[in-house]
Amino acid sequence: MPVGTLGTPSRLTARDRARRATRGGGGPRSVPVPLLVPAVVGIAFLILPLAGLLVRAPWGRLGPALSGADAVQALVLSLWTATVTTGVCMVIGVPLAWVLARTSFPGQRLLRALVTLPLVLPPVVGGVALLLAFGRTGFIGRYLNSWFGLTIPFSSLAVVMAETFVAMPFLVITVEGALRSASLGYEEAAATLGASRMTVFRRVTVPLIAPSLAAGAVLCWARALGEFGATITFAGSFPGRTETMPIAVYYALENDPDAAIALSLVLLVVSIAVLVSLRDRWLRSGAVQ
Repeated sequence: MPVGTLGTPSRLTARDRARRATRGGGGPRSVPVPLLVPAVVGIAFLILPLAGLLVRAPWGRLGPALSGADAVQALVLSLWTATVTTGVCMVIGVPLAWVLARTSFPGQRLLRALVTLPLVLPPVVGGVALLLAFGRTGFIGRYLNSWFGLTIPFSSLAVVMAETFVAMPFLVITVEGALRSASLGYEEAAATLGASRMTVFRRVTVPLIAPSLAAGAVLCWARALGEFGATITFAGSFPGRTETMPIAVYYALENDPDAAIALSLVLLVVSIAVLVSLRDRWLRSGAVQ
Protein backbone atom coordinates (compact mmCIF):
# COMPACT_ATOMS: atom_id res chain seq x y z
CA MET A 1 0.00 0.00 0.00
CA PRO A 2 1.37 3.48 -0.89
CA VAL A 3 2.69 5.41 2.08
CA GLY A 4 1.99 9.08 2.64
CA THR A 5 4.53 11.75 3.45
CA LEU A 6 4.15 11.19 7.23
CA GLY A 7 4.46 7.43 7.03
CA THR A 8 0.71 6.76 7.10
CA PRO A 9 -0.95 4.71 4.36
CA SER A 10 -2.13 6.86 1.47
CA ARG A 11 -5.88 6.83 0.88
CA LEU A 12 -5.66 8.35 -2.60
CA THR A 13 -7.54 6.51 -5.30
CA ALA A 14 -6.08 5.88 -8.73
CA ARG A 15 -8.17 8.74 -10.13
CA ASP A 16 -6.86 11.13 -7.44
CA ARG A 17 -3.28 10.14 -8.15
CA ALA A 18 -3.81 10.65 -11.87
CA ARG A 19 -5.34 14.06 -11.20
CA ARG A 20 -2.41 15.06 -9.01
CA ALA A 21 0.05 13.88 -11.64
CA THR A 22 -1.76 15.99 -14.24
CA ARG A 23 -1.57 19.04 -11.96
CA GLY A 24 2.10 18.52 -11.21
CA GLY A 25 1.76 16.52 -8.00
CA GLY A 26 -0.25 18.96 -5.93
CA GLY A 27 -3.66 20.45 -5.51
CA PRO A 28 -4.94 23.69 -7.02
CA ARG A 29 -2.27 26.35 -6.97
CA SER A 30 -2.50 30.10 -7.17
CA VAL A 31 -0.66 31.77 -10.02
CA PRO A 32 2.34 33.87 -8.94
CA VAL A 33 1.77 37.56 -9.62
CA PRO A 34 4.93 37.90 -11.76
CA LEU A 35 3.41 35.29 -14.09
CA LEU A 36 -0.22 36.35 -13.80
CA VAL A 37 0.28 39.97 -14.89
CA PRO A 38 2.05 39.28 -18.21
CA ALA A 39 -0.35 36.39 -18.86
CA VAL A 40 -3.32 38.74 -18.52
CA VAL A 41 -1.59 41.26 -20.79
CA GLY A 42 -1.05 38.53 -23.38
CA ILE A 43 -4.69 37.45 -23.19
CA ALA A 44 -5.86 41.04 -23.57
CA PHE A 45 -3.52 41.62 -26.51
CA LEU A 46 -4.99 38.65 -28.36
CA ILE A 47 -8.65 39.13 -27.43
CA LEU A 48 -9.12 42.90 -27.63
CA PRO A 49 -8.62 43.15 -31.43
CA LEU A 50 -11.19 40.40 -31.92
CA ALA A 51 -13.54 42.17 -29.53
CA GLY A 52 -13.05 45.36 -31.54
CA LEU A 53 -14.04 43.48 -34.67
CA LEU A 54 -17.24 42.29 -33.02
CA VAL A 55 -18.04 45.71 -31.56
CA ARG A 56 -17.56 47.53 -34.87
CA ALA A 57 -19.37 44.89 -36.92
CA PRO A 58 -22.23 46.37 -38.96
CA TRP A 59 -24.77 43.84 -37.73
CA GLY A 60 -27.62 45.69 -39.41
CA ARG A 61 -25.83 45.67 -42.79
CA LEU A 62 -24.20 42.27 -42.43
CA GLY A 63 -26.52 40.59 -44.91
CA PRO A 64 -26.27 43.23 -47.67
CA ALA A 65 -22.49 43.51 -47.16
CA LEU A 66 -22.01 39.78 -47.62
CA SER A 67 -24.49 39.51 -50.48
CA GLY A 68 -22.68 42.02 -52.68
CA ALA A 69 -21.35 40.70 -55.97
CA ASP A 70 -17.68 41.14 -55.06
CA ALA A 71 -18.11 39.57 -51.63
CA VAL A 72 -19.97 36.54 -53.02
CA GLN A 73 -17.40 36.04 -55.76
CA ALA A 74 -14.53 36.27 -53.28
CA LEU A 75 -16.24 33.86 -50.89
CA VAL A 76 -17.03 31.29 -53.59
CA LEU A 77 -13.52 31.54 -55.05
CA SER A 78 -11.90 31.17 -51.63
CA LEU A 79 -13.97 28.12 -50.70
CA TRP A 80 -13.35 26.51 -54.08
CA THR A 81 -9.60 27.14 -54.23
CA ALA A 82 -9.08 26.12 -50.58
CA THR A 83 -10.90 22.83 -51.23
CA VAL A 84 -8.95 22.12 -54.42
CA THR A 85 -5.72 23.02 -52.64
CA THR A 86 -6.50 20.57 -49.84
CA GLY A 87 -7.13 17.82 -52.38
CA VAL A 88 -3.83 18.54 -54.11
CA CYS A 89 -1.99 18.57 -50.79
CA MET A 90 -3.55 15.22 -49.86
CA VAL A 91 -2.43 13.65 -53.14
CA ILE A 92 1.19 14.83 -53.00
CA GLY A 93 1.63 15.65 -49.30
CA VAL A 94 0.69 12.30 -47.76
CA PRO A 95 3.22 10.33 -49.85
CA LEU A 96 5.83 12.98 -49.04
CA ALA A 97 5.10 12.62 -45.32
CA TRP A 98 5.42 8.82 -45.64
CA VAL A 99 8.81 9.18 -47.33
CA LEU A 100 10.05 11.50 -44.58
CA ALA A 101 8.73 9.28 -41.78
CA ARG A 102 9.41 5.74 -43.00
CA THR A 103 12.58 5.95 -45.10
CA SER A 104 16.17 6.98 -44.58
CA PHE A 105 18.38 8.49 -47.27
CA PRO A 106 21.19 11.04 -47.59
CA GLY A 107 19.93 14.60 -47.39
CA GLN A 108 16.73 13.67 -45.56
CA ARG A 109 17.17 16.39 -42.96
CA LEU A 110 17.73 18.97 -45.68
CA LEU A 111 14.62 17.80 -47.50
CA ARG A 112 12.56 18.06 -44.31
CA ALA A 113 13.87 21.58 -43.75
CA LEU A 114 12.93 22.58 -47.30
CA VAL A 115 9.46 21.06 -46.96
CA THR A 116 8.78 23.00 -43.76
CA LEU A 117 10.42 26.21 -45.01
CA PRO A 118 7.11 27.82 -46.10
CA LEU A 119 6.03 27.77 -42.43
CA VAL A 120 8.62 30.43 -41.58
CA LEU A 121 9.11 32.02 -45.00
CA PRO A 122 7.20 35.29 -45.51
CA PRO A 123 4.31 34.42 -47.87
CA VAL A 124 5.14 37.30 -50.19
CA VAL A 125 8.62 35.80 -50.66
CA GLY A 126 6.95 32.54 -51.59
CA GLY A 127 4.89 34.42 -54.15
CA VAL A 128 8.00 35.99 -55.64
CA ALA A 129 9.66 32.56 -55.79
CA LEU A 130 6.63 31.08 -57.57
CA LEU A 131 6.63 34.01 -60.00
CA LEU A 132 10.32 33.54 -60.80
CA ALA A 133 9.81 29.81 -61.33
CA PHE A 134 6.44 29.67 -63.11
CA GLY A 135 6.08 33.18 -64.54
CA ARG A 136 6.19 33.88 -68.27
CA THR A 137 9.94 34.45 -68.01
CA GLY A 138 10.55 31.97 -65.18
CA PHE A 139 12.96 29.09 -65.66
CA ILE A 140 10.00 26.67 -65.86
CA GLY A 141 7.22 29.01 -66.95
CA ARG A 142 8.99 30.06 -70.14
CA TYR A 143 8.91 26.49 -71.41
CA LEU A 144 5.30 25.98 -70.35
CA ASN A 145 4.43 29.12 -72.29
CA SER A 146 6.44 28.33 -75.44
CA TRP A 147 5.67 24.60 -75.63
CA PHE A 148 2.08 24.44 -74.40
CA GLY A 149 0.92 28.07 -74.46
CA LEU A 150 0.23 27.81 -70.71
CA THR A 151 0.48 31.02 -68.68
CA ILE A 152 0.05 30.35 -64.98
CA PRO A 153 0.40 33.73 -63.18
CA PHE A 154 -2.71 35.81 -62.57
CA SER A 155 -5.07 32.87 -63.00
CA SER A 156 -7.13 30.64 -60.74
CA LEU A 157 -4.46 27.97 -61.14
CA ALA A 158 -1.95 30.43 -59.70
CA VAL A 159 -4.19 30.87 -56.66
CA VAL A 160 -4.24 27.11 -56.05
CA MET A 161 -0.47 26.87 -56.51
CA ALA A 162 0.20 29.74 -54.10
CA GLU A 163 -2.13 28.26 -51.48
CA THR A 164 -0.60 24.81 -51.92
CA PHE A 165 2.89 26.21 -51.41
CA VAL A 166 2.05 27.77 -48.05
CA ALA A 167 -0.50 25.22 -46.78
CA MET A 168 0.99 21.82 -47.61
CA PRO A 169 3.62 21.88 -44.79
CA PHE A 170 0.78 21.83 -42.22
CA LEU A 171 -0.50 18.56 -43.67
CA VAL A 172 2.97 17.04 -44.10
CA ILE A 173 4.06 17.79 -40.53
CA THR A 174 0.83 16.44 -39.04
CA VAL A 175 0.87 13.22 -41.05
CA GLU A 176 4.60 12.67 -40.57
CA GLY A 177 4.21 12.96 -36.80
CA ALA A 178 1.34 10.47 -36.86
CA LEU A 179 3.34 8.02 -38.97
CA ARG A 180 6.33 8.23 -36.65
CA SER A 181 4.22 7.56 -33.55
CA ALA A 182 2.06 4.81 -35.09
CA SER A 183 2.90 1.23 -34.20
CA LEU A 184 4.42 -0.83 -37.00
CA GLY A 185 2.97 -4.09 -35.67
CA TYR A 186 -0.19 -4.06 -37.79
CA GLU A 187 1.70 -3.15 -40.94
CA GLU A 188 4.28 -5.89 -40.34
CA ALA A 189 1.51 -8.40 -39.69
CA ALA A 190 -0.25 -7.46 -42.94
CA ALA A 191 3.04 -7.76 -44.86
CA THR A 192 3.66 -11.16 -43.29
CA LEU A 193 0.25 -12.32 -44.55
CA GLY A 194 1.29 -11.43 -48.09
CA ALA A 195 -0.15 -7.95 -48.57
CA SER A 196 1.75 -5.71 -50.97
CA ARG A 197 3.24 -2.42 -49.82
CA MET A 198 0.48 -0.41 -51.45
CA THR A 199 -2.18 -2.67 -49.94
CA VAL A 200 -0.62 -2.21 -46.51
CA PHE A 201 -0.58 1.53 -47.03
CA ARG A 202 -4.20 1.72 -48.18
CA ARG A 203 -5.77 -0.85 -45.86
CA VAL A 204 -3.64 -0.49 -42.70
CA THR A 205 -1.53 2.67 -42.60
CA VAL A 206 -4.15 5.16 -43.74
CA PRO A 207 -6.84 3.92 -41.29
CA LEU A 208 -4.27 4.05 -38.46
CA ILE A 209 -3.46 7.72 -39.09
CA ALA A 210 -6.96 8.73 -40.23
CA PRO A 211 -7.65 11.12 -37.29
CA SER A 212 -4.34 12.93 -37.78
CA LEU A 213 -4.85 12.92 -41.53
CA ALA A 214 -8.22 14.62 -41.06
CA ALA A 215 -6.70 17.15 -38.65
CA GLY A 216 -3.91 17.95 -41.12
CA ALA A 217 -6.42 18.35 -43.94
CA VAL A 218 -8.52 20.79 -41.91
CA LEU A 219 -5.42 22.80 -40.97
CA CYS A 220 -4.36 22.82 -44.60
CA TRP A 221 -7.79 23.99 -45.74
CA ALA A 222 -7.93 26.76 -43.15
CA ARG A 223 -4.44 27.98 -44.02
CA ALA A 224 -5.31 28.01 -47.71
CA LEU A 225 -8.51 29.93 -47.02
CA GLY A 226 -6.59 32.67 -45.21
CA GLU A 227 -3.65 32.94 -47.60
CA PHE A 228 -2.87 36.47 -48.80
CA GLY A 229 0.77 37.35 -49.49
CA ALA A 230 1.77 34.61 -51.93
CA THR A 231 -1.61 34.79 -53.66
CA ILE A 232 -1.62 38.51 -54.39
CA THR A 233 2.01 38.37 -55.53
CA PHE A 234 1.69 35.37 -57.84
CA ALA A 235 -2.00 35.51 -58.84
CA GLY A 236 -2.84 39.20 -58.51
CA SER A 237 -6.29 40.51 -57.71
CA PHE A 238 -8.93 40.06 -60.40
CA PRO A 239 -12.53 39.88 -59.12
CA GLY A 240 -14.11 36.54 -59.82
CA ARG A 241 -10.83 34.99 -60.94
CA THR A 242 -8.06 35.54 -58.37
CA GLU A 243 -9.52 37.87 -55.72
CA THR A 244 -9.92 35.66 -52.65
CA MET A 245 -11.50 36.74 -49.37
CA PRO A 246 -8.31 38.04 -47.69
CA ILE A 247 -7.56 40.12 -50.78
CA ALA A 248 -11.14 41.35 -50.89
CA VAL A 249 -10.87 42.40 -47.24
CA TYR A 250 -7.66 44.31 -47.99
CA TYR A 251 -9.20 46.30 -50.84
CA ALA A 252 -12.59 46.74 -49.16
CA LEU A 253 -10.94 48.62 -46.30
CA GLU A 254 -10.36 51.51 -48.71
CA ASN A 255 -13.85 51.73 -50.22
CA ASP A 256 -16.32 49.81 -48.04
CA PRO A 257 -15.13 49.22 -44.46
CA ASP A 258 -18.42 47.54 -43.53
CA ALA A 259 -17.90 44.90 -46.22
CA ALA A 260 -14.32 44.42 -45.01
CA ILE A 261 -15.53 43.84 -41.46
CA ALA A 262 -18.26 41.46 -42.65
CA LEU A 263 -15.77 39.38 -44.64
CA SER A 264 -13.39 39.41 -41.69
CA LEU A 265 -16.16 38.04 -39.49
CA VAL A 266 -16.66 35.16 -41.91
CA LEU A 267 -12.96 34.31 -41.73
CA LEU A 268 -13.08 34.62 -37.95
CA VAL A 269 -16.02 32.20 -37.70
CA VAL A 270 -14.23 29.72 -39.96
CA SER A 271 -11.06 29.94 -37.87
CA ILE A 272 -12.98 29.36 -34.63
CA ALA A 273 -14.78 26.39 -36.20
CA VAL A 274 -11.43 24.90 -37.23
CA LEU A 275 -9.98 25.27 -33.73
CA VAL A 276 -13.07 23.73 -32.14
CA SER A 277 -13.01 20.78 -34.54
CA LEU A 278 -9.33 20.17 -33.79
CA ARG A 279 -9.60 20.62 -30.02
CA ASP A 280 -9.34 16.96 -29.06
CA ARG A 281 -7.13 15.79 -31.91
CA TRP A 282 -4.56 18.60 -32.07
CA LEU A 283 -4.68 20.97 -29.13
CA ARG A 284 -5.06 18.23 -26.49
CA SER A 285 -3.68 15.10 -28.09
CA GLY A 286 -0.84 16.81 -29.91
CA ALA A 287 -1.40 15.50 -33.40
CA VAL A 288 1.34 17.79 -34.68
CA GLN A 289 4.43 16.20 -33.28
